[in-house]
Amino acid sequence: MNFIEAIILGIIQGLTEFLPVSSSGHIEIFEAILGDNSLPEESLTFTVILHFATALSTVVVFRKEVVEIFKGLFQFKWNEETQFSFKIIASMIPAAFIGFYFEDELETLFGEQILLVGFMLLITAMLLLFADKAKNTDKKVSFGSAIVIGFAQAIAMLPGISRSGATISAAVLLGIDRTKAARFSFLMVVPLIIGKVCKDILGGEISIESSQFGIYVAGFLAAFISGLFACTWMISLVKRSKLSYFALYCAIVGMIAIAVTLMN
Repeated sequence: MNFIEAIILGIIQGLTEFLPVSSSGHIEIFEAILGDNSLPEESLTFTVILHFATALSTVVVFRKEVVEIFKGLFQFKWNEETQFSFKIIASMIPAAFIGFYFEDELETLFGEQILLVGFMLLITAMLLLFADKAKNTDKKVSFGSAIVIGFAQAIAMLPGISRSGATISAAVLLGIDRTKAARFSFLMVVPLIIGKVCKDILGGEISIESSQFGIYVAGFLAAFISGLFACTWMISLVKRSKLSYFALYCAIVGMIAIAVTLMN
């Protein structure tokens, strides 16, 4: 991997982490296009770095909400901030369970599985279409809806299922206010990403070679900067019910991925 490829993949990760088009699916597709021949451990390290960059961009955009979450955890009062913090924790349970017990099985689904990505992008397109037709309300996230959204996040661990698309769609279909749905969707993944990064570092599963350091930094900055833009833009788009455009995009890319794979 060179600097240009790292920047391209970083921008793709930053944009697609927040836009409902599946970051994992696009990374798989573009790694196949670029002919990524990285060693597995190098590829894993780069993926973790990109995810950490987008998590950091989420923290920057929602810095006030992040402060409220931590305040809620340590106030020891059952107020709105504390309840929101526990809703975030509740939403993490399904994905954390699957990630912990089925990590090896999930990893087998990655690695240029373009046909799978294509079909999952079609599912993402359908979810977005349904959500775009839902009526807007001012309903907040409840504990029950937080669990349901958490299951949507767990399903989105499949390459090609958009995490933001699945969680925002689930929230909107549950009748939750679109802006609140987007905010909850972006915040709920931050603890999972940070936890995964810490787990991989402590487990010695990732390592940064000195020769690759500059490339990793380039990818990190590209993902972080593009993530700031995409996160802010996505909130505005969800509020204005513009998900159908992304549904069309996912359907087109999905069909192209399926067609190209079958022809080869």
